[in-house]
Amino acid sequence: MSVRSRKTLITAVALTGGLTLAAVTPALAGARANHSTRAAAVSSAQGDPRNVSQHVADFYGAYIDAVWSTDDRSAGDAAKALRAFYLSTAAQKKVAAFEKKEHADGILFAQNVPVKWKVTYTGSGAGHATSRVTLTWGDGPHAEVSRIDVQSDLKTLKITDLKSVR
Repeated sequence: MSVRSRKTLITAVALTGGLTLAAVTPALAGARANHSTRAAAVSSAQGDPRNVSQHVADFYGAYIDAVWSTDDRSAGDAAKALRAFYLSTAAQKKVAAFEKKEHADGILFAQNVPVKWKVTYTGSGAGHATSRVTLTWGDGPHAEVSRIDVQSDLKTLKITDLKSVR
């Protein structure tokens, strides 16, 4: 590799790294006015787009981020787009009917937004898998917890049903 090619490659890598850092730093550093920011000492995430429970976890993570961001004008559109992408048409209709009747979010089965969520695979059969979504509504030893069973189609990975577990 020539000296000029090496310089071009190094410049491109440095520029890309700098632009990435410039784009990410404000988001990581800026605390919101109406939400507290939590930083983890060690954070790691991974995923697999073929895994049905991971697909549910991806949906809930992105959906909660969108509805949590009340100060972002694009959040409402993002939440609608996530529903359209992750939920089957029948599930979208069922969620809309729940919301009309209960005046609450049909994905979270609540009027507010949880601070934590966890998704666990609970089984499969007849072409569907079920994942249990556990939502935590606060911090501390007395935080309220709710659970939702989410059924997904194994072929399309679309969420086909959501049921609040009492």
